[in-house]
Amino acid sequence: MTRRIKKVAIIGSGIMGSGIACHFANIGVEVLLLDIVPRELNDKEKAKGLTLEDKAVRNRLVNDALTASLKSKPSPIYSQKFASRITTGNLEDDIAKVADVDWIMEVVVERLDIKKIVFEKLEKYRTPGTIISSNTSGIPIKFMNEGRSEDFQKHFAVTHFFNPPRYLKLFEVVPGPDCKQEVTDFLMDYGSKFLGKTSVLAKDTPAFIGNRIGIFGIQSLFHQVKELGLTVEEVDKLTGPVIGRPKSATFRTVDVVGLDTLVHVANGIYENCPNDEAHDLFKLPSFINTMMENKWLGSKTKQGFYKKVVNAEGKKEILTLDLDTMEYRASKRAKFATLELTKTIDKPIDRFKVLVGGKDKAGEFYRKNFAAMFAYVQNRIPEISDELYKIDDAMKAGFGWENGPFEIWDAVGIEKGIELMKAEGNQPAAWISEMVANGQTSFYSIKEGATYFYDVPTKTQTKKPGQDAFIILDNIRKTKEVFKNSGVVIEDLGDGILNCEFQSKMNTIGGDVLAGLNKAIDLAEKDFQGLVVGNQGANFSVGANIGMIFMMAVEQEYDELNMAIKYFQDTMMRMRYSSIPTIAAPHGMSLGGGCELSLHADKVVAAAETYMGLVEFGVGVIPGGGGSKEMALRASDTFRTGDVQLNVLQEYFLTIGMAKVSTSAHEAFDLGLLQKGKDVVVVNRERQIAQAKKHAVLMAEAGYTQPVKREDVLVLGKQALGAFMVATDSMHASRFISEHDQKIANKLAYVMAGGDLSEPTRVSEQYLLNLEREAFLSLTTERKSLERIQQMLKTGKPLRN
Repeated sequence: MTRRIKKVAIIGSGIMGSGIACHFANIGVEVLLLDIVPRELNDKEKAKGLTLEDKAVRNRLVNDALTASLKSKPSPIYSQKFASRITTGNLEDDIAKVADVDWIMEVVVERLDIKKIVFEKLEKYRTPGTIISSNTSGIPIKFMNEGRSEDFQKHFAVTHFFNPPRYLKLFEVVPGPDCKQEVTDFLMDYGSKFLGKTSVLAKDTPAFIGNRIGIFGIQSLFHQVKELGLTVEEVDKLTGPVIGRPKSATFRTVDVVGLDTLVHVANGIYENCPNDEAHDLFKLPSFINTMMENKWLGSKTKQGFYKKVVNAEGKKEILTLDLDTMEYRASKRAKFATLELTKTIDKPIDRFKVLVGGKDKAGEFYRKNFAAMFAYVQNRIPEISDELYKIDDAMKAGFGWENGPFEIWDAVGIEKGIELMKAEGNQPAAWISEMVANGQTSFYSIKEGATYFYDVPTKTQTKKPGQDAFIILDNIRKTKEVFKNSGVVIEDLGDGILNCEFQSKMNTIGGDVLAGLNKAIDLAEKDFQGLVVGNQGANFSVGANIGMIFMMAVEQEYDELNMAIKYFQDTMMRMRYSSIPTIAAPHGMSLGGGCELSLHADKVVAAAETYMGLVEFGVGVIPGGGGSKEMALRASDTFRTGDVQLNVLQEYFLTIGMAKVSTSAHEAFDLGLLQKGKDVVVVNRERQIAQAKKHAVLMAEAGYTQPVKREDVLVLGKQALGAFMVATDSMHASRFISEHDQKIANKLAYVMAGGDLSEPTRVSEQYLLNLEREAFLSLTTERKSLERIQQMLKTGKPLRN
């Protein structure tokens, strides 16, 4: 049976329900979002003379919840216009509409009695064969199945999203005992292919996989913090980016999620897992009980482990909770010698051996922490999962870990991990001892570009399923490398397609990256049929190497700087005018030069979570790698008969002048950075390189021909230049922009207007590139621009001077 999801019903409009509704709207699905009818009028409704029978009142809860969700930051929706795909209603007037949907998802409060009432109502109207699921984080399916029809049970599963649903990738699928296999298979595939998730098949055990392991990790830290005499700041320093975890680390993450949420799950595990060997660890330490009593729940109550205040000088300050005195104090900087040893190690996976060998308190912390984690996860097989990779996938997708527990154990070394456990009084599980005795030295291995994992039942390395849709660059780099320099690795993706992967810090674009890009085009034109520019780092590229630009400008090496900027421009033009199709695959931050590269590719295959923008104004210059030229060109191509051409150009001008950055790939279309009908969006980032390759193959096999250089860009000359200068003068006079902002804006205006030509004129791209480069260079001679670059290099934050 082929299933297609055209419309879903989400029952419950709280934070999770609204977030899930928005994410289905993100992927183009119609959504019916329902919630209960209010029992009484609020003050506003009374003042308006409304009654409980008025539609506005009856839908108040659902409408207020969705409105709040759409206003929240980070936004749950790719583009605000996608909210039109969501229809709201209530569980009395609109429940019959569930008969017309393809999937019903219950997202109500975590109480079995309430869920049963909702399911009873839904069964009256649900069309047989319709998938029905619950977003519960731990209520056993057998209890939710009680009293339900056979058809309901055959199509019922848990589909557990993590909050926020748009951003966290874990999608746990837990089939009911009578759920049909085809329903389970469909949900797994749909989660990965359409929702862009890491679908993990879990067992019906308390808290499933992600929360069982994640809450154990947090509870373990709660107990260790006192034992080791660590502060809140120190734990967050030790459990953040240094080990490949989010910046919010541990305590700040709890503040964001809500301490009450964590306590609810921890209590559920404590009550429902009496035979767990770490049962007592799920007991809440006294400081957590105190915080719960005081309602210090985190962001939602304005204080938790951290508290934001305004000090005596009127400045915002973040205080930290002292776990000994239970009073807030000024934050202290955390510093450890062991962490200093890892500063030259780029990848977190390569740091673990150093961290567990530390001679200070940090080293002791890591040894205890990893020993506890290794001991716990080994004993969860086969209780919560038969395969170890599912535990790693769940932690990476649900908690934002760069590496899962078994991957970390591999990095430390299996024998070393056993040694750490034994030092803390824990023994290896029987399957671990058997694995080592059989000569297996790792949980994972790479063969022919695919990841294999140690399969406990068969005692062999088995290919991890679901990889056929992916190209994992880490897996192919060693065997498929065609060329390498300090900035890029060029890999053969097969089928005549090369990939150029940036390897610089933050994937910045400097001379080595540009040389690598040119080499990739040379190789592709000679022996291949297409080129993808893509990587699987945290971000596609944060832009040009501004450190290099700063040094050249300070040393007043303007000839060298001119040549460097021209080299960048020429490389972008090679991307546009090579004899083979070029595909850019941006994701994450794709800023400045990273954005310019995408603008010049034949096609962009963007990850949905792409934050794209020409942000050069923030460092006191204009886009100098073809970005200013390209926006003038795109404005010209957008001019239509009857348009006020100046208004069209102004929109593109403001995209640069206001340093606008898209909050998703879909928003990049609205900013003119991506082009409808040409560029495409991929929801699942793991599929991005494979999809980019497919587009390159299609373009090549369709008979790609080298484009002809443009000589027909319509610029408006003095008409546009004068208008823009009047506008910037007015903004400066009104103090919306500084004098230097005005100077930069006027330089950009000169470029995008095509100079001070007396009338609208057709010009070449090279003409505009020359203007762009001249303007860029002139701004690098300005002291205030250099101050902005220096500030960005020092702090990562823009300076307004």
